[in-house]
Amino acid sequence: MHEFIKWTATEAVARLRSGEVSPLELIDAAERRIADTNPRINAMVTLCVERAREHARRLMNEPRADRAANFLHGLPIAVKDNTDVEGVRCTSGSRVFENRIAPGSDPVVKRLEAHGAIVIGKTNLPEFAAGGNTFNDVFGATRNPWDTRMSASGSSGGSAAALAAGQVWLATGNDFGGSIRTPAAFCSVSGLRPSPGMVARLQKQPFNPLSVEGPMARTVADVALMFDAEAGFDARDPLSPRAPLPSFAQCAAQPRRPLRVAVSADLCGVAPVVDREVRAMIEALAGRLAGEGIIVEEACPDLRDATRHFLTLRGAVYIARIAPLLAQNRHLLKPEVIENTDFGLGLKLEDVVAAEIAQGEIIRRAAAFFEKYDLLICPATLCPPFPVELRYPERWDGVAFDGYMGWLALTCAVTMTACPVLALPGGFTAGGLPLGLQVVGAQRGEAALFAQGAWLESLLGLARLTPLDPR
Repeated sequence: MHEFIKWTATEAVARLRSGEVSPLELIDAAERRIADTNPRINAMVTLCVERAREHARRLMNEPRADRAANFLHGLPIAVKDNTDVEGVRCTSGSRVFENRIAPGSDPVVKRLEAHGAIVIGKTNLPEFAAGGNTFNDVFGATRNPWDTRMSASGSSGGSAAALAAGQVWLATGNDFGGSIRTPAAFCSVSGLRPSPGMVARLQKQPFNPLSVEGPMARTVADVALMFDAEAGFDARDPLSPRAPLPSFAQCAAQPRRPLRVAVSADLCGVAPVVDREVRAMIEALAGRLAGEGIIVEEACPDLRDATRHFLTLRGAVYIARIAPLLAQNRHLLKPEVIENTDFGLGLKLEDVVAAEIAQGEIIRRAAAFFEKYDLLICPATLCPPFPVELRYPERWDGVAFDGYMGWLALTCAVTMTACPVLALPGGFTAGGLPLGLQVVGAQRGEAALFAQGAWLESLLGLARLTPLDPR
């Protein structure tokens, strides 16, 4: 393992800024690390190394004096394969788009590249990012670097696995029902599901608060570093923030202990079952927080109807995203994608309106909840990583789930609050498999969330356990 690979993104950018190392050297190191590790985990599915080198040479010939504080100075990154990078293959993990070359770059890629990031390749995902296990008919399955017999979760499983194996320093993710949070948990890395709009997106339904773009990395400081480059106003996204944003990297660099924290292993009954080792992780964390003098209470907003209404709103989104493809491509799509779309097409207008009204109530309940608590901490998944051959868990500890999204109840419910969520490593099972946390803050409260998340990360002391050689 090259010494460069062991650096955090923050350390790598500091060395790029000082000229101690060049973007070309980091590209070479990343390319070697991908070649060494990818055959075992299948995280990176398309490389664009020559494009990256051309970008690096242009960047190295540009004047350095006027670069912003949040400039990344040529740091190689990976981009999830449902996000366009101009001139690079983008399949969305589907045979429908198996040979598609992106004609232009997605807004988040443009922002990252404008801030000095260099795209080195694309990461794997389930077809159309549907599902909590990263596999598809184009590229196959991504395996968990901590145990290659296990799933890396999804849908940003390729990004999480690439980070855990040290293939790149930063990677993009997107999150609807947990697609940043569950892979971060399974691979023991970090990520942020931001408040809707903080990272501008061009969506068919522009006021959709469910689907967001967010950063993934190995430490809280690195997540904040990437978020600084991603977040900001875009007139094409009406949810994006017009006001100037703080430096989130500076927030993460000034850890702050929370005063009052709510914890819940099952979100007050939202999860039908929680694995005993996951529950023990939350109980142990609550004890450690109390030992630090923090007021810790078992509590959460009222989310009992959140998952049901989430599925309705998700179905409505699938009408826009996938229904136009069904007529000619049904035979190419995986069953879960067809099921989601058919569910959406079967909804009644009053079902969708009722779900939208319910989400408004959930958001207001969450806002009232965070007037009392600094953070809500709960598991990112109700179970540890499962075998990669399993499409999804149908049951756990004898409890059957209602549909293929059932095991994702904890993340789906939190999505409905529109609150920012920091995904953090939370510990390991007795067998050495990673467990992860959702650390939830108040709406548009990313600055405080990074400061308090950095303090929590320091308390847990897990961030430096990656990268690692797949095993």
